[in-house]
Amino acid sequence: MIEFKQFYQRIADSKLSHWLETCPAQLTQWRKLHAHGDFPKWEKVVAKMPTVALDVSDIHTQVMFGSGEQLDEGQRAKVGNLLKFLHPWRKGPYQLHGIHIDTEWRSDWKWDRLLPHISPLEGRTVLDVGCGSGYHMWRMLGEGAELVVGIDPSDLFLAQFSAVKRIAGDPDSIHLLPLGIQQLPPLRAFDTVFSMGVLYHRTSPIDHLIQLRDQLSKGGELILETLVVEGDETTVLVPAGRYGKMNNCWFIPSSKALKLWLEKCDFRDVRIVDESDTTVEEQRRTEWMTHQSLADYLDPQDPTRTVEGYPAPRRAILVATK
Repeated sequence: MIEFKQFYQRIADSKLSHWLETCPAQLTQWRKLHAHGDFPKWEKVVAKMPTVALDVSDIHTQVMFGSGEQLDEGQRAKVGNLLKFLHPWRKGPYQLHGIHIDTEWRSDWKWDRLLPHISPLEGRTVLDVGCGSGYHMWRMLGEGAELVVGIDPSDLFLAQFSAVKRIAGDPDSIHLLPLGIQQLPPLRAFDTVFSMGVLYHRTSPIDHLIQLRDQLSKGGELILETLVVEGDETTVLVPAGRYGKMNNCWFIPSSKALKLWLEKCDFRDVRIVDESDTTVEEQRRTEWMTHQSLADYLDPQDPTRTVEGYPAPRRAILVATK
């Protein structure tokens, strides 16, 4: 069974200890009322992951645990089949015991774009909001973070993360909780907060920015990555229906408008550090994610537009200080 005792023990004597006033009850409630119907099956998959001492690991240049030499061909095939049972894999890639999980997103490309622009993570307590299966969390840990906590309400992402963590030897410096940002009290304890690919899913983007600010300690750094459109400080796209076949896409500002929003929410030193189009090489269908992907969301006659006629996905990264 996937449990959170290790997390509670890890934060008990830390600056996050006050989170224990609300978090255990929330996670108990989640398991009783909200866990996905397939979650018990996914937990069994996690429990079957090998726990051998690793001959090699790398979370600095990639996310790799095990060369594959420690398992025989039959064991590797079994692990591969178990991992595929946790389909679809969205964020990655991962190398696990010689098995290459070619995820829908080349999340390493996003990491390479943002890393030169953020404060060093060495010794920091980090929160990753909407962390998915935790790929970027491992990269944060690989940059020397002392503690990395991810939150994401998807039970499948929790199972995927837990499978990787079990293979990695169950380190106590990285944890994923099946919670949304709106369920967190104002902790004001994280040195760095990441919110990547979340803002456009929130019905109130300003409230989201305030919630992110309330998780940071004074002087802490926010890294915000989201969909944007071209335009000035007043430009915001509000899709009439779906955007790129997404029915939960609410507000897509220009990067300049987003900078202004952050400043109005009392962030300082707000910088737009990257803005780039999303390509079908960065987000695509693979054997580990066989559902529709970016190519299916674009107008086949004009790939600069979505199937609904809106500008094709463009993403920006902004860095700001509380």
